[in-house]
Amino acid sequence: MITMQSVRIIYWQEDDGWLGYLEEYPDYWTQGETLDDLEEHLKDLHQDLTGGVIPGVRKVGELRVS
Repeated sequence: MITMQSVRIIYWQEDDGWLGYLEEYPDYWTQGETLDDLEEHLKDLHQDLTGGVIPGVRKVGELRVS
């Protein structure tokens, strides 16, 4: 059984296209001609980032301090 996962994205329209990135990986942007196209590119990027295809991946995390 495949479980659906959701991740937060940040995206915006610029000129004739769409730009965006995965909230957890803000250094890795992608683009698309349409919002649907951008979402497909973001899905591919997520697979590459979490699947070890891209070495030395930088992430955003949370640190608890007192």
